[in-house]
Amino acid sequence: MEVKNIRVRAGQRAYDLIRSGGFSLDGISTYFGPAGGPRWLVASGFDLILLREGLIGRVHPVWLTGASAGAWRFAAWLQPEAVKSYRALMEAYITATYGRRDTPQKILQSLTAIINAYIEDDALSFALAHKRYRLVILTSLVRHLAASERRWVQKVSFLLGFLANAIKPSLIHRFFERIVFYYGPHPPDFCLRKRFRGRFFALNEVNFKSAVIASGAIPIAVAGVRDIFGAPNGVYRDGGLVDYHINQDYSTRDRGLTLFFHHQERIIPGWLDKKLKRRRPPGAFLDSVVMVYPSQEFIAGLPGGRIPDRGDFATFIDDPATRIANWRRAVELAEPLGEEFLELIASGRLKDVVEKL
Repeated sequence: MEVKNIRVRAGQRAYDLIRSGGFSLDGISTYFGPAGGPRWLVASGFDLILLREGLIGRVHPVWLTGASAGAWRFAAWLQPEAVKSYRALMEAYITATYGRRDTPQKILQSLTAIINAYIEDDALSFALAHKRYRLVILTSLVRHLAASERRWVQKVSFLLGFLANAIKPSLIHRFFERIVFYYGPHPPDFCLRKRFRGRFFALNEVNFKSAVIASGAIPIAVAGVRDIFGAPNGVYRDGGLVDYHINQDYSTRDRGLTLFFHHQERIIPGWLDKKLKRRRPPGAFLDSVVMVYPSQEFIAGLPGGRIPDRGDFATFIDDPATRIANWRRAVELAEPLGEEFLELIASGRLKDVVEKL
């Protein structure tokens, strides 16, 4: 089987383990899902085969850690009929339509409807007692001007935040505070490290949906989620503001690896780092990461030769049927990506194709 649709890169410790032939999915302790809007759709095939076959979390529970779209994906993993819930998320997400005059509050209501389409209220107790998977939701508690619902005020705030972040990355925490919601007997290991910046709070049946929605509340476009139960009062927005891709060390005390299906080769720490081409996560954050991402050959075969993104909502605002058809086709084409990765593991060829991060 030719490897043409995916590429695999790994941090130094993960790379050495793979090259020695010691890699196993049982060694995965964290599965990370990045922010990135509709780009998550190309992860669907990868997710679904892991979910259907129960390939992670067999030996010890796995932290399903994500911001925005990553959190939305993983919330489906905890449901009683997880595959059905995941497909319900895809259907609701793909078919949602927006108009030119939609307000941020109306879009927030639409996102809430998507969440309700695949997460049942009476299933939350099941989700919070899952034996294999422990959910970690990354959100941002916004401060000062960023808490305003006036778009021009938010834009000013993000301009100031961008300038501060460009000068010194740690200054971003004066604008956006990382708030982690988790389920489990103890907080995830990354929350307990000295370098951790932020606060963490337990998920419960009352705040579960609010945390999921807040993690995907895109600034300016979507109204924030206010005063989440069990956490500090204030306005919560997209977790990708601080944790866009990998911006923490997600390794665990038992030296487990972090599996990461990404939509691109570049790893961007925070949302405001997108235009800072040289901004990368510290090498220590990537040491235990195994990253799988689509090849350029695969991307070229997608509708329009690119991965779905949030700009499609504007491009096809008067023709949602084309956008929906394109996104469905992208999901269909992405279905074999997980199988290709599993074949590399089963055949022992993963060690021959893996590259260093």
